[in-house]
Amino acid sequence: MLNTALQIAFALVSLAFLLSFWRLLKGPDAPDRILALDTLYVNTLALLVLLGIYRGSALYFEAALLIAMMGFVGTVALCKYLLHGDIIE
Repeated sequence: MLNTALQIAFALVSLAFLLSFWRLLKGPDAPDRILALDTLYVNTLALLVLLGIYRGSALYFEAALLIAMMGFVGTVALCKYLLHGDIIE
């Protein structure tokens, strides 16, 4: 039962990843692309957590935590650059 649920979750999150990547490439303007990039790293986190559950390893959860921290900082930096034109004042 868990194996089937994990396979379905992998398929759906992978589809969400591909749709976010498509929005990143074809986004009409910069805020849409930043939002797509943010969604891409959230989808990556979900895939890593699902892989950690599937393999039974805590290493994937630690990698997901590191990616979450870097993704948050990156999103904040990109938004600040978009609003003010520079990152460090």
